[in-house]
Amino acid sequence: MNLPNKITIARIILSLIILIILLIPWYSLGFVWPEYLVGGIIVNIKYVVVGILFLVASLSDTLDGYLARKNNMVTDFGKVADAIADKILVNGLLIILAYERIISIIIPVVIITRDIVVDSCKMLSGSKGKVVAASVLGKLKTICMMCGVTLVLFYNLPFELINLPLADIFLIAATILSIVSGCQYYYNSKEFLFPKETKAAKK
Repeated sequence: MNLPNKITIARIILSLIILIILLIPWYSLGFVWPEYLVGGIIVNIKYVVVGILFLVASLSDTLDGYLARKNNMVTDFGKVADAIADKILVNGLLIILAYERIISIIIPVVIITRDIVVDSCKMLSGSKGKVVAASVLGKLKTICMMCGVTLVLFYNLPFELINLPLADIFLIAATILSIVSGCQYYYNSKEFLFPKETKAAKK
């Protein structure tokens, strides 16, 4: 197993740790995460810890992709594992944040629906021997999502102190870009979804 794949596996493990930290009923176990007052905002250290881990996991995603391309280490296992890591990390976290009413439920619904559409288009085009390249909008969506989630976990500090909802702005932008890039993927895969009938077939 090459280095990029090892980093991807580590990200999957880190993603699971993040979800476990958020899902464990700490009060039932007799443990209370410390809270601090920062500029009138009550900050629970649990979310700060998760924010740091999420940031590390997000940066590792960029690192393993860079190393794989630079050293020609792109593998089928790496592609599949990378997709799994992304889904566990982002989608799992969005669902939990929506369940805890920290973010709107609309965000994970749109993001997950978009992922299903895009993955289906990729699968179908791949079965035809074609590859639909990742769009600039898709990459921009990922950047906005990572920034938005990180800021949410850090209570939108320090921007919250000046009443600038930057976390919400990033998440809204990511949601809109998800819809637009999803439509773009669909349009680019349309010829594989609805192949034109040949003249022979018509006869």
